[in-house]
Amino acid sequence: MRRNDEIARRFEEFADRLEADGVEYKPSVYRRAAENIRECSDPIEELAAEGQDAVESINRVGDAIASKIIEYVETGSIDELDELRDRLPVEIDALTRVDGVGPKTVGTLYEELGITTLDELAAAAKAEEIRDVSGFGAKTETNIRENVAFARQAGERERLGDVRPLADEVLTFLRRRETVDNTEVAGSIRRWRDTIGDVDVLAASTESERVIETFTDWSAATDVIEAGENKASLRAEGVRIDLRVVDPGEFGAALQYFTGSQDHNVALRNRAIERDLKMNEYGVFDVSDVDTDADANETNSQRIGDRVAGETEESMYEALGLPWIPPELRENRGEIEAAAEGTLSKLFTVEDMRGDLHTHTTRSDGRASREQMVDAAVGQEYDYYAVTDHASGPGMVGGIGLSDDDLREQLGTVETANETRGNEIEVLAGVETNIDSEGDLSTGDDILAELDVVVASPHTALGQERETATERLIRAVNHQSVDVLGHPTGRRINERPGLDIDIEQVATAAAAAETALEVNANPTRLDLHGTFIQAARDAGATIVVNTDAHAPESLAYARYGVHTARRGWCTPTDVLNSVDLTELRSFLHWR
Repeated sequence: MRRNDEIARRFEEFADRLEADGVEYKPSVYRRAAENIRECSDPIEELAAEGQDAVESINRVGDAIASKIIEYVETGSIDELDELRDRLPVEIDALTRVDGVGPKTVGTLYEELGITTLDELAAAAKAEEIRDVSGFGAKTETNIRENVAFARQAGERERLGDVRPLADEVLTFLRRRETVDNTEVAGSIRRWRDTIGDVDVLAASTESERVIETFTDWSAATDVIEAGENKASLRAEGVRIDLRVVDPGEFGAALQYFTGSQDHNVALRNRAIERDLKMNEYGVFDVSDVDTDADANETNSQRIGDRVAGETEESMYEALGLPWIPPELRENRGEIEAAAEGTLSKLFTVEDMRGDLHTHTTRSDGRASREQMVDAAVGQEYDYYAVTDHASGPGMVGGIGLSDDDLREQLGTVETANETRGNEIEVLAGVETNIDSEGDLSTGDDILAELDVVVASPHTALGQERETATERLIRAVNHQSVDVLGHPTGRRINERPGLDIDIEQVATAAAAAETALEVNANPTRLDLHGTFIQAARDAGATIVVNTDAHAPESLAYARYGVHTARRGWCTPTDVLNSVDLTELRSFLHWR
């Protein structure tokens, strides 16, 4: 059981509380440590068991932080963090989800107004009390008032990337049990939505009580919420996990039903009714010779008629005259009609990715050298790999970002790297340049024209009005050197909504300019998201799935981007980095 994410969250909270307390240096140290703890390939509890030196082998984890990690693994708490909580008794995670409210703001508002919760923050903003606090004002107060609703909504659901690893661990745990014939996640996590509520798990077994007992004894569980004969709920890492055990012969029906979405299922049930069939969580039943009104009060009324499908999910769709529909598409956005017409194409997969066109190294804010990142790309069996460190400019703080001269120097080192590696992989020299509030770029045209890949991304002015934001991005995609519009809205899931744009207009302009629109696979972004991807694809724009990796381990984020692209109906022909190097160069050098 990996507890890396859980412990990383503790150190992120540590950083926020230290910053709110006025500490200047430690917060950044703790945040960097949290990033490396999360991305460490070894289970941190195993390193802790080996001792201090093993924990300190994690990059940027020194003696003091290593001691706290071991303390947490052994006791479930960190005394110093508890002291900070007592000193500043605020809901810091909830409050900092409000756009514009950082840890320092939380500390100030607690000291001046005693604000500890979102409700108290909303009440203070409504009463116009915040504007009177030194350093704030009416504009800041209005911004807080308008963004509290987003923060509340964000607090109700977890990011997919935070929970999917835990769900995978649940599946691994159950699949090792001899009493479990089959198991899979269901619900929104199986549809790869960017946020989820609870983790829904199904298991097929003829020994439901034993499976429930095994599940509730799982070592990762912090508390058992409820347990019955065939259903149980527990909490692990703060996430609720619901298990339902079903008969193996009905597993496919239950998996289809509980995967959803509700709109997709309603449309399927209506299709079933048109064919004298009844479709539910137990199977598909032929009710053409059944008086359903007469049998409505029977104990087993959900299983009325002759069952014609249910053991597999494929059989459920086949009974309705449909091919199996991938879970990512099940949102009732035309997928049933396309399946009926035979026009559903094979969706893009992780195996279709032949390279990554947006990554970072220690030259900007990455946590590994170019050589280490390229080695990791070779491990992914990529044909090509782009180094696109940040350029200096709007949104870059703390000296992050390369100047034009720095980029020209890096171009030379990439050329040398290709000579050294031969045919192992093609390394492309690139940049992630910044789109300013007007749509101009922070890198000079001369150096942009020399680079292999130019990713242009918005990192600032993310609260612009819709029309202004749309025009800004259109201007960027029309720049003659821009190949990719990176994380187009700039959103961070559960942190900020990002730019409000007219995706049809941006996509139409991108298609005409032959600029690819990015699906940023970082699970804090997943930007573009599903419906925007579908709109972009319909407009004829090219999609590219990139990880925005800042460390070798982050190349594994590709799966989140791929499944997000699938939610937008992307096939391999829609995605730029499914092509070979020759086709890629043709696209990148269309100008």
